[in-house]
Amino acid sequence: CRLPECDCVWTDWIDVSYPDSSDRNSGDYETLENIQKNNSSWVCAKVENISCRAEKFPDIPIADLGQIVECNVNTGLICNNKDQQIGGIIPMPVCLNYEISVCCTPNRPECLPPDHTPSTTTATTSMVISSTISTTSTSVPTETSSGITSSTVPPSSTTTSSI
Repeated sequence: CRLPECDCVWTDWIDVSYPDSSDRNSGDYETLENIQKNNSSWVCAKVENISCRAEKFPDIPIADLGQIVECNVNTGLICNNKDQQIGGIIPMPVCLNYEISVCCTPNRPECLPPDHTPSTTTATTSMVISSTISTTSTSVPTETSSGITSSTVPPSSTTTSSI
């Protein structure tokens, strides 16, 4: 069961990066990290959904643009110029300028899962098993008609273990 006030809310279209067409190592990086760097007040507790589109071709699905583009809720949008081929919707092997809209879970305690922040320390479970074996031979004096002799009783062994 989910609270209605915890339904994700779509942002406006976000465009914080512009591809440099003269640099093969450039591209368009509408990543969640870049959005946060560009706007420190931007808060998205959890991206539940994402929509990506080319700014100049908003009605054409990105899959139909002929470009290699990554668009997902974990990173945002990444388009590298070096991955593009001549052809597609533009005659140059560079990324189009993209924009994204994300559906964010409100940053409210009742909307967020319990904190599962990874710890920097690792809990190690160690088990120490020690065992002690002791053998004891005992000489028991016995009285016979010819005098006192000594006989040996077989050794007894004890095993203890602690975990």
